[in-house]
Amino acid sequence: MDKLNEYLQKVVSLKASELHLEPNKIPYVLVANDTKEIDSAPILGSQISVMIFPLIPNDVKFELPNKTEVEFEIPHKFGRFRFLVKKSPLGFNVTIRPAAISESNQKTSNESLSFAGQATTSQYSNTENTNHNSFHRADIPKSSIPQPEIIIENLENTEDDGAEDYKVEVTSLNDPEFTTKFSDNATYEPPLRPQEIYSSYDEIKISQDASKGQKMTETTNAAGIFVQGSDPKSQMESMFYKLKELGASDLHLSSAVVPIIRKDGKIMPLPGFSNALSSEKVKELLLSIMPQKNKDEFNERNDTDFSYEIPGVARFRVNIFRDRKGMGGVFRLIPTQIISPDQLGLPKAVTDLCFLPKGLIVVTGPTGSGKSTTLASLVDFINQNREDHIITIEDPIEFVHENKKCLVNQREVHSHTRSFKDALRAALREDPDIILVGEMRDLETIAVAIETAETGHLVFGTLHTSSAASTVDRIIDQFPSDRQQQIRVMLSESLRAVIAQTLLPKKGGGRVAAFEILIVTHAISNLIREGKTFQIPSAMQTGKSIGMVTLNDSLLELVKKGIVEPRDAYLKAVDKTGFETLLQKNGFRI
Repeated sequence: MDKLNEYLQKVVSLKASELHLEPNKIPYVLVANDTKEIDSAPILGSQISVMIFPLIPNDVKFELPNKTEVEFEIPHKFGRFRFLVKKSPLGFNVTIRPAAISESNQKTSNESLSFAGQATTSQYSNTENTNHNSFHRADIPKSSIPQPEIIIENLENTEDDGAEDYKVEVTSLNDPEFTTKFSDNATYEPPLRPQEIYSSYDEIKISQDASKGQKMTETTNAAGIFVQGSDPKSQMESMFYKLKELGASDLHLSSAVVPIIRKDGKIMPLPGFSNALSSEKVKELLLSIMPQKNKDEFNERNDTDFSYEIPGVARFRVNIFRDRKGMGGVFRLIPTQIISPDQLGLPKAVTDLCFLPKGLIVVTGPTGSGKSTTLASLVDFINQNREDHIITIEDPIEFVHENKKCLVNQREVHSHTRSFKDALRAALREDPDIILVGEMRDLETIAVAIETAETGHLVFGTLHTSSAASTVDRIIDQFPSDRQQQIRVMLSESLRAVIAQTLLPKKGGGRVAAFEILIVTHAISNLIREGKTFQIPSAMQTGKSIGMVTLNDSLLELVKKGIVEPRDAYLKAVDKTGFETLLQKNGFRI
């Protein structure tokens, strides 16, 4: 929101007629029939969506899915502005024009909340037909006013004679130290934190039968979750926007708990939420975004998986479950922008694997270690550098790949196919060159993946293992003992690489990945065939010249560069004794 304020201020100062925000382009304005760039870097489609979508009035928002463009007008401290929002494959194309402000509109604009975070007077006046039951914001269109989160409590009748005179205590959740008391004819000036605001709040309801000492609590939060008239789906999407804005990876909703997020690997409450959600509220929220087939599956199994997308913003991998308190849900944010291998820190030896004609490449790591991000980056790299047919099999589809140089078909288990195994067998008849298996979760899927790699296809898959050597053992141990020697031989011939990764907290915030990379050479292939996988770590030490990296070496490099703390690296190390020795040799202490 601060960035939009900066752009709008430039519109006014330059006396520009239009401001243009287009995905992957530098924002520019039109001044006297000429264009002028007003920033130094292009803006992403997701940044535009996060910036603009919260400002769209609710009635216009409901029209957006069925229209290619919408138009609306909002007040701002710099004046009134008309927004033209057009949908595109990369997000929103937005044109903003200053609107002529009449004298009456000027008054409204001055009374409204500014998006820039400077408080203005917000008058709540008692109207004749409310019988002291409401405080209304005067003369301001309800669909265009973002409001701060508030708690209303300690509602009491201040007169013993029964006269209708009320005192209300209001506390802002945006600022826990802010508290004000006002009666029905008072002026209320809330503290403004626009970056935490997404929904309009038209009025504060006061119960007509309030009596002395009676408490009433009504909460709105930064996502507008309890805003009157806001439907559950909008409330859920507001939380998703907040999740994206904070740079968090996961949202957790559970009964009798405040909404929880995971940011930089740590669990914390979603800012702006102080009240626990009832089981009824959680159920209402979750059902609002759940497809019917998943509702049926949930009723049968008490859990279900699906994906949810806000176009131009992000996709979410969703798991809904039931526990002893009621329904719950976990939402993993899948960014719309795919990170390149260079940005991930993947070495050239890994990107070179993308040009292999056949073989099995396995990306491993614990849950939440970024396996999907790495796989998406490699598939996108192939999509830009090869001219082939890519088939992905996922549960559910996470990153969306548009056709670039390759033809990409993405299939979702339970929606487009019955199982990973069935989709993988069917893929052999679909003329693929590259196949991505989202999860090699059972013996049948692993067996078909190995067979597919042997028959001349490049196969990518994932496992939940912590090291390269343990990945080989996990694959082999999936099979009965009488088949294991055969699988050793097949795996030694088809396996091309194992990329094991883990995420660590960075100094100053954020996370970074450490990689263990095993490139299968003739020597490694012989160790797999002969059942000597315990010697793989030693062989990796001698293979550094061809791109092999042990996890300890990767962790040490991050410590040397000052990216992570030695203790955080030590906690993520699999071979902790060996890593502690490495730290001491290099002058670091845990």
